[in-house]
Amino acid sequence: MLKQLLETQKQYLDYFFDSIDLNIAEKILETLVNCKGSIFFTGVGKSGIIAEKLAMTMISVGTKAFYLPPTNALHGDIGILSEEDVFVFLSKSGETKELLSLLPFVKQRKVKVISWVSRSSSSLAKRSDCSITLPLARELCPFDLAPTTSAVIQLIFGDVLAVALMKRKSFSLQDYAKNHPAGSIGSRITQTVDDIMVSGKDLPVCCTGDKLKDVLVELTNKRCGCLLVVDKTKKLCGIFTDGDLRRALQENPNSILDEEMQSLMTKNFLSVVKQKLVHEAAEVMQRDSSKWVMMLPVVEENKLVGLVRMHDIINFNL
Repeated sequence: MLKQLLETQKQYLDYFFDSIDLNIAEKILETLVNCKGSIFFTGVGKSGIIAEKLAMTMISVGTKAFYLPPTNALHGDIGILSEEDVFVFLSKSGETKELLSLLPFVKQRKVKVISWVSRSSSSLAKRSDCSITLPLARELCPFDLAPTTSAVIQLIFGDVLAVALMKRKSFSLQDYAKNHPAGSIGSRITQTVDDIMVSGKDLPVCCTGDKLKDVLVELTNKRCGCLLVVDKTKKLCGIFTDGDLRRALQENPNSILDEEMQSLMTKNFLSVVKQKLVHEAAEVMQRDSSKWVMMLPVVEENKLVGLVRMHDIINFNL
């Protein structure tokens, strides 16, 4: 039954995508882009929930928007409106009494009125400055009553407009970060490698001319799973991991301890700068799906400044 319902819903959504009037949609987008005031959303029931969600989404991505319930608006909150605002009404039928009661008072304030309906001949559509019909084949509800498909297409259309506004306003990742300082989203787009890297005296460092037997204590005590091999100028020359040690002992157990690190280290290594975001460092470490990197040196003008470990990234994301 679920498979059949999913397929049916897909057909209804395909009908929406195939039938929506893009010319009117573009006109609505231009109206929102050119809005000098605020964009207000309203609706009743399920449409009201969608209206509130869309207002919150637009706020978070750089558009000044608010949700204004029709009852609240009729009992004083309409006073917040100005001629520079745009008011968006969401209604499947376009005949919702609360919205029709509010409409003339919004227009009295010379506010631009846009309606999203699924019945083009509705009263709300006829009385709006601009109206778009969101094509609805029927509700997924077996009685064609419960707002199921109609609520989804309202949400889809609103989210598409929100992203279009982001693009038109050149809303950047840095702008997004300013609006989301907390939570997993905020952490993902604000925290840098510098915030989690091992640095200073905690770095497992050795020199190119050191012998393996003389640096095993450093490898063990720092517990980073590797040694970072530098020259006299602190330039990072290579990396030597626990795995390299095991392989070296298997191949040449008798003399390997007297080998210098410059002959044992891996010279072709990945690195990152400390200004990179944590998730970007993770992407570098997982670039080759057949060989994930567990330790990533942090460099600045080829000089070693830190080390990022995969388990630090994992702990950071928990």
